[in-house]
Amino acid sequence: MKRRLSIGLAVVLLLAVAAVIVWGRGEDENTAQGGDLTTVRGVIGSEKLAFFSDKRVADAFAKHGLKVEVDTAGSRQIASMDLGKYEFAFPSSSPAAQRIQRDHRVTGVHTPFQSPMAVATFEPIVNLLSANGIVRKGAGEYQVLDIAKYLEAAQKGTRWDQLPGNTAFPARKNVLVTTTDPRESNSAAMYLSIVSFVANGNTVVSTPEAEAKVLPSVSKLFIDQGYTQNSTEGPFEDYLAAGMGKTPMALIYESQFVDRLVRADGAIRPDMRLLYTAPTVYSKHTLVPLKPNGDQVGRLLTTDPELGKLAATFGFRTGDPRLFADVVAAAKAPVPADLVDAVEPPSYETLERLLDAVKKQY
Repeated sequence: MKRRLSIGLAVVLLLAVAAVIVWGRGEDENTAQGGDLTTVRGVIGSEKLAFFSDKRVADAFAKHGLKVEVDTAGSRQIASMDLGKYEFAFPSSSPAAQRIQRDHRVTGVHTPFQSPMAVATFEPIVNLLSANGIVRKGAGEYQVLDIAKYLEAAQKGTRWDQLPGNTAFPARKNVLVTTTDPRESNSAAMYLSIVSFVANGNTVVSTPEAEAKVLPSVSKLFIDQGYTQNSTEGPFEDYLAAGMGKTPMALIYESQFVDRLVRADGAIRPDMRLLYTAPTVYSKHTLVPLKPNGDQVGRLLTTDPELGKLAATFGFRTGDPRLFADVVAAAKAPVPADLVDAVEPPSYETLERLLDAVKKQY
């Protein structure tokens, strides 16, 4: 009798263990499929889409019970669109975030990462502009595009083939940085922040008088380009694919260049160079929480070590400088740990008035 009872209890125990294993597997599968995750929707700048689309990032959020889904839009568009269906807005600039924060009466925001504006170019262009005093050594072991000297050349309508000693790139087009459309793109707004600062005597534009003063010179930098694209991915991909003939200088986020270096996919060729503008502006990726779950996304992006490391692999500078430093060191990326010649953009209202004034010149 005891023997039968022992066998029966053993069978019951085995069945129970099997049931727990099967149930546990089912739970893991459901979790992997997002069955137990809380979906959080946000709208972001397009330059962050690769980060949010990465499976490692999705898995990191899943560990905290979240499934983050995003739509993309330009930062200026995000600041003025209906955000009712979103739990967070994540533009690429602090001026746009300030507008969203004010309009939606949000008290706190998160700035998990940032990226300085830079110029993707080529070694022959760097040598040519260095010989003509437009490119010089920066504060560290990197080179910069001197915006004051660049403005002088651009205002004169200087062509590449008019630069003294130019045998490397005798193109019959103006010496201009290729940007995106200032009517739609944040990177163009950051470029406007940089050139307007220099055109205003190295002072942030903050008055109607200063706006009127700088408008003629800064408008020319956009209008003279002709057609411009609405996303920074456009000129950067042209730079990578079509080379120096089409895009000798492209305004980009530093993160774009670093991202491709880290990928080591061959996109960055030996003759490609990264210049910083002097001065530059940091594009501060600022998350504005519109609902509690959106606030959780912002806090995780700011404080979670795993998400911070992943952001650094996409070229973003995070709150912990060591993460970015480790990534660029491993990739042997020639980028500085710090940039001292950086200025702040104008207020959202001033920047919008400048952009609208440029828009009317088209």
